[in-house]
Amino acid sequence: MDQESIVYGCIKDSALPGHESLRRRRNREAMLTLPSADDWPFLCQEMFAIPPLQVNQNHYQTDVMHFGASYKAVEYEWEQWIEKFEQLLNQMYWHSAVVHLETELSGHHTFSWESSGSFHQPGSGDLQVRCEWSHDGALRL
Repeated sequence: MDQESIVYGCIKDSALPGHESLRRRRNREAMLTLPSADDWPFLCQEMFAIPPLQVNQNHYQTDVMHFGASYKAVEYEWEQWIEKFEQLLNQMYWHSAVVHLETELSGHHTFSWESSGSFHQPGSGDLQVRCEWSHDGALRL
């Protein structure tokens, strides 16, 4: 049986008023520059729920851009996946981001990023990740 890995999470934009259309446009463009799933990238457009440019009046203030995908043992290439995700984050406006990695062999991992100020601006760098790990089930020796 193949080792399936599930990756999912969300990127939250800043809820600060002002320049909403600029932030929304920039974030949308960053996600639309991702390759198609047909090219087997670590990240692809199809895994993201890309928000529209227009504000939905039923939503509050914060855009929540969620994503998810199933991979075959992506944990063996996890450093490359994280690198691609951080490249995407570096192109976007955001306040926080979280990625959940669920694996059959090495348990569940949660990776989170938080901006050092009110929000992260594209190209500003300063990406710091925190990881939490948990594993359910009996210990096998």
